[in-house]
Amino acid sequence: MIETSPIKVMLVDDHSMVRRGLIAILKSESDLEVIAEARDGREAFAKCETTPPDVILMDLIMPDLGGVAATRMILERWPDIHILVLTSFQEKNLVQEALQAGATGYLLKNVSGEELADAIRSTYAGKPTLAKEAVDSLIQKDTLEPSLAKDLTRRELEVLSLLVKGLSNPEIAGKLSVSRSTVKSHVSSILSKLGVSNRAEAIALAIEHKIVP
Repeated sequence: MIETSPIKVMLVDDHSMVRRGLIAILKSESDLEVIAEARDGREAFAKCETTPPDVILMDLIMPDLGGVAATRMILERWPDIHILVLTSFQEKNLVQEALQAGATGYLLKNVSGEELADAIRSTYAGKPTLAKEAVDSLIQKDTLEPSLAKDLTRRELEVLSLLVKGLSNPEIAGKLSVSRSTVKSHVSSILSKLGVSNRAEAIALAIEHKIVP
């Protein structure tokens, strides 16, 4: 049996007690390894140079350099790193800013240890994870015309349905027997037609408005 390397995790939070608690939670997960800690976004950026992680658990409100700006800076420099926001804040503008900066997921700090570990694994696989509270704050029921979903083609609805189920582009390509570039094109079209900027927002919109089963 081939052993795989654990997912390397960096914790970014200005409260040391929060970081200690997260380390304690993740210590029991054999496939996850906390390799670095940072007190703010600037320190996180510096540590990515010397100790590059696979996944960053990123707080949003921090002194010096906050989570949104840090997410943007880190992903511009290291696009293969995945960032999972872990915060106490669920305001719509913060959710939007974090996702637009490139965060793969958005969780609140009241999440259970098991849910957090699963979210890290999903984030590492490139699958968006959104807290229900974040979805609720992100979607405004009066902003979407019911007819908007009708603009989606049959194939786009299939792709959107698979996105909601958490499949990545390569997995969708395999499921539908099409190329990855075709899936990427469908996803871009879906985002455009739904008026959102990324996959996570499209998934939130699809769930809230029951666009797909």
